[in-house]
Order: sequence, then structure tokens, then C-alpha cells
Amino acid sequence: MGQGETKLNGPDLTEGIPVEGLADGQMLVGHARGKPVLLARVGQEIFAVSPHCTHYNGPLAEGLMVGNTVRCPWHHACFDLRTGEALRAPALNPITCWEVSENGGLIKVGQKREQPQTRTRIEPTAEPERIVIVGGGAAGFAAAEMLRRVGYQNSLVMLSSDAAPPYDRPNLSKDYLAGTVPLDYVPLRDEAFYEENGIEVRLGKSVVGLDLRAHHALLSGGKRLPYDRLLLATGAEPVRLTVPGAEQPHVHTLRSLADSDAIIAAARTSNRAVVIGASFIGLEVAASLRARKLEVHVVAPDKRPMERILGPDMGDFIRALHEENGVIFHLETKPKAIDKVVHLENGESIEADLVVVGIGVRPRLELGENAGLRVDRGIAVDEHLETSAQGIFAAGDIARWPDPHSGENIRVEHWVVAERQGQAAALNMIGERAPFDQVPFFWSQHYDVPINYVGHVEAWDEIQIDGDVMKKDCLLRFKRHGRVAAVASIFRDLQSLQAELEMEREVAA
Repeated sequence: MGQGETKLNGPDLTEGIPVEGLADGQMLVGHARGKPVLLARVGQEIFAVSPHCTHYNGPLAEGLMVGNTVRCPWHHACFDLRTGEALRAPALNPITCWEVSENGGLIKVGQKREQPQTRTRIEPTAEPERIVIVGGGAAGFAAAEMLRRVGYQNSLVMLSSDAAPPYDRPNLSKDYLAGTVPLDYVPLRDEAFYEENGIEVRLGKSVVGLDLRAHHALLSGGKRLPYDRLLLATGAEPVRLTVPGAEQPHVHTLRSLADSDAIIAAARTSNRAVVIGASFIGLEVAASLRARKLEVHVVAPDKRPMERILGPDMGDFIRALHEENGVIFHLETKPKAIDKVVHLENGESIEADLVVVGIGVRPRLELGENAGLRVDRGIAVDEHLETSAQGIFAAGDIARWPDPHSGENIRVEHWVVAERQGQAAALNMIGERAPFDQVPFFWSQHYDVPINYVGHVEAWDEIQIDGDVMKKDCLLRFKRHGRVAAVASIFRDLQSLQAELEMEREVAA
């Protein structure tokens, strides 16, 4: 094949396949006019759509059909088979749809269908004149994109303290940091998107206060910005290391695109890196720096990496996986000082050209706290993601919401949850009043091994293991009070989707 060509598999669907060759609930990949096409049957309806998720190109044919939708096996995006719309993040772009006909006992794929610009939504009695979004991360961007997608036409302003337009933050510790994808992959949209959709993005702008009575956001420099609805999506900031030497130039944290660029620049002239913290971010950074051929040491107080979240078996696997790839662990200890050497509490010393600190994040709650919003280890919101102040919503890392699956108020610091909450808040700000009830999901990538996690549990009574963790073929069920509260998996993508669906149906029942 020549460069840029796509290998076409399966039957030529312009020639057709027998109707009996596609059973109810079945998907089949073929091609039409040089493009791969996925056929899907739901009852007597047959749909033809692109077979690849628009997020990271996941194979939808290996996913799960639920009603008239299909879910991606990789990161649990969901698409409407009728319209192609991306119903759930992390996918934001629709998939292509084709015309389908049934004639003479054959199913045939015709021309591409024109993509609808908007979808039907509940029409509010009076749309707000201006919506202001504070934050340019996952939740803020997803909210702005959804507002324009569903036809909100009034003033929309996004205030971001970041210097760059919204970008794909998970990439910063994964492929972008590893050097396997270019910068072009990182922005969520190009600059033209914001201009064409009338989204006023103000970068490098800090909101220093909220005047709840006047409905004004107070900007640094003394300016005021009026709003009718406001979304707080301020995200989180890295926890800083406080030992002597932690403020030196070769010591980095990773949260922003600028942070990732700084680490990449430092890695080019470094031979040895020390990562402080065996969190998801810390270990993803370790894997990315190994891809850049640096010697990498990981320092953490834990007995096992990730044990608090994933349990001992998965913790042992993660350690072994990183050690197979050359990472050196220094566990059950902490740094006590940093110069050109990282000095540990256990007496060890590690020379380091580059130090990356990944010891957790802290939600940015000050704006809400100072405005008098109700706070409960996060900005407290109701099932519609509205705060204690009418017209002000919160989403993402700062929001603590009533989760119908666990029956508890929870706060989750994960990208997909933030995006989905931004989408839900957007619809509720214009009058839909739909509860946010989606099952939390996140993924982590370590070399060529993805770990998917659905649900939420902070403490469990039992972990049931199906398969073999060390053979990278497993599904772990975290049970609390006899109920499956969360599921982690490696290369069990379909089962992960099925577990998500079971949790949804449990609440619906």
C-alpha cells in the first residue's frame, strides 16, 4: 500500500451482502467506495457508519451496541448509530454515516449522508443571554462545544488562566511526552473552531472573585464580566514538594502543556530522571521518559505502586511491567532534599539531571469558597451540577456530586468524567435539567498496556480476579458490601463496557 492508504477488509458493501448475513445485534466491517464501513443491525433497522472512534481511532466493531448506539472499547466513547453524533466524551466529533438500502435480499451501502449540525434538544423558555465558563480544561471546553453543538446562539465566553487554547491533557504524560505524537495532536480544536462558533476565548485571564448578587465575574485588573449562567471548571493544580531544593529549575511538575514542553526540553539534555510519586501521572511520565531512553528512577512511600486504587495484585503487575522496561523503584521512602542528587529518607542518594514530581493534585476551590458556595471537600453540586448559588454550575475536578451508583457524594479527578460533566452542565445551563448519572471511567497507559477502570470505590471489602493479571489478561471486580462498585481490566475491553452497562442498569432498575 502507498503512504496514506487504508487497508480495506471485509466485503464490498456497495455490491451488498445477504440480509441473513447480518443478525440482530451484530456488527460487520466492510467497505464502500474506498472507505471502511461498519454495518450494525438493531431489530429491523440497519445502520452504516465509520468503524473507527473519532477520539483515538478505536475499533467500534469490537465495542458494544446498546440500543441505537455503539460504544468504543478503548475509552468508552458512545455514538448514535442513526446520526453519528458523539453522545459521550472522550469523543467529541461525530462518525460518518452512509445511506443503507435493502433490495432483492441484499443489504447495500449507498452514498455518505450529510452530517447534521445540531441535534434535537428540549427548548428552554428563555435562553441565558450570556454564559461564562471559568476554566479552559476538559470540562470547560466540553461545555462550550456542547452549547454550540445544540444550537445555543447567545454570548459565550471562556476564561482560561492557561496560555494555550484547550488541549488533550492525557496526552501530556503519555504519547506527547514520549515523543510518539506531534504537537498537532494535542489541541482539542484549531483556532478557527472558536472563531467560527463564536466562542470568545480569553487566555491568560484569572478570575479573582464572583459577585453573586450582581452576577459578575471579577477579573484581575479590576474588570467585571456579567453573566446569566456561569460554569466553574477551574480544575486542579499539582501538589508541590516542600523539601529543600524542590524549587530548583531541574525539578518539574506536570499539569499544563507548558509543563510537558519544559520536561521534554530537559529530557533532551538529560541522562537520568527521578520521578517522585508512583501515581498514574508519575508512572506514565516514567514510561514516557523511558521511551526517550533516559534512565528512570521512581521514588514513592508506597509498598506497591497504585495499590491504594487498584489493589496488591495489580500493584505488583505494574511494578513488574515498569521494571521489565528498565525503571528502578525506590519504595517505602521519600525525598528529604534535592540538589544535583535526590537524597532519600532511607539514606539512599540518586544523581538526577531531571526530577519530575507527581504526588497528586489539589482542586482549585478558592473561587467558589470565597464566593460563599457550599463546599464539601469540593464544590458541592446537586444532580444537575448546580451549586448552592442559583445559575452557577461546577464540573470537573472541583465538583462533588451525588453519585447514584455508589449512593455517595463523590469527587473524581479524571479527564473523561470532567468532559462528560461539562457536557451535562452545558445542557442544564440552558434548561434541560437532566441529572448527571454516568458511571465514572478512566484509563491509564503504561508502555503498550492500557488499564481501564469503571465505577468508583475508595475502600473495598473484596477483589475478585478473573484471568491472570501477570499475563495481561484480567478483569478485577472491587466489591463493597457484596456489590460490585468498580471494575479494572487489562485487554478485556468488551467486558469493561459490559460492566459499565450493568452499573447503569442497576441504577435504572
